[in-house]
Amino acid sequence: MEIHVKNMVCNRCITAVKAEFEKVGVVPLNIELGKVTISNKLTKDQSEALNNNLTAIGFEIIDDRRNRLIEQIKNIIVKEVHYTEQHENLNLSDILVRDLHHDYSYLSSLFSETEGITIEKYQIRQKTERVKELLTYDDYSISQIADILGYSSVAHLSNQFKQITGMTPSAFKKNSPHRKPLDKV
Repeated sequence: MEIHVKNMVCNRCITAVKAEFEKVGVVPLNIELGKVTISNKLTKDQSEALNNNLTAIGFEIIDDRRNRLIEQIKNIIVKEVHYTEQHENLNLSDILVRDLHHDYSYLSSLFSETEGITIEKYQIRQKTERVKELLTYDDYSISQIADILGYSSVAHLSNQFKQITGMTPSAFKKNSPHRKPLDKV
């Protein structure tokens, strides 16, 4: 049985959610961004306790099909931007269609209607946060960061970065302001 969890966007989130499942006596078979697989259905008491525990630490079980789909879109983007070393030669739209088995126009309109921004803008925001992270670590040049994130050029990365942050990647690197947590992007 799969249980979808909102705001589960990092490895620490996975650890926290796993602990909450274990507190109610359920050992997950598998946990990945946004999704927990368990062997048996939760009892009513387990479900209530789990809902309360997860809510207390900033997570939420998603019961609605449309909201699950929105969360799956977000998790695919987060995984692609923050946790994928080798990017496929596929557009994000192709990845979403392949993984979610829905027409892209449906996914796009659902996402925009629900979130108030396009899938593409959400991806750009995630990429911007990833660029900030990589610039802060100071392990890569801007050119290397552009390659890592699949940008066609440094200029493209710089233009998108400046549109979101109001500064160039170089200016950001000099000032190094704090980054937003992934679930707040």
